[in-house]
Amino acid sequence: MIRVLLADDEELIRVAVAALLGLEPDLEVVAQAADGRTAITQALAHRPDVAVLDLQMPALDGLEATAELRRVLPGCAVVILTGRGRPAQIPRALAAGAKGFLPKGSPGGALADVIRRVHGGGRYVDPALAAEALSLPACPLTERELEVLRHAEPDVPVSVVARRLRLSPGTVRNHLTAITTKLGVPSRAAAATVARENGWLGSAPM
Repeated sequence: MIRVLLADDEELIRVAVAALLGLEPDLEVVAQAADGRTAITQALAHRPDVAVLDLQMPALDGLEATAELRRVLPGCAVVILTGRGRPAQIPRALAAGAKGFLPKGSPGGALADVIRRVHGGGRYVDPALAAEALSLPACPLTERELEVLRHAEPDVPVSVVARRLRLSPGTVRNHLTAITTKLGVPSRAAAATVARENGWLGSAPM
């Protein structure tokens, strides 16, 4: 019997998925969670073989929870579910340690099959999302520019960003100018949106 943990902040979806998996003779949902932090707690308590995590969750998102699970419970394989096609997240998910990545709109039996595959040591990425991921544009920003953009939320003064990164305000302004120029956008908020949609930013700063 494959023991499964489900984590999704939408209760209706979580309960529905649990019911579907409960119809499979070799799968047992042993725990559920509504956020990433609770998913970690439940995983440590119930020791599932596979954790199915929603990409977008409060407390810890699916990618952050995946990385934490791989650290504290390395024997638990992780499958990431996404409600929207997010091909840019695939490389990050795999880098965090996920073994499977598929959209919630997949056929009913697909998740069960993926759970079996990753439990057996395999991997699975939805083919359509994988094809889109291969066509994503390369990031034109340097590592330092990405670091500045991660900290430069629209309402954060340049002086605060400079202090966080131990840079001068002038250097931060120069980086922000370079970022918006390279991306062809009018503001740092627009730059952050472009970078996030293409999966360049990674996790938000703590």
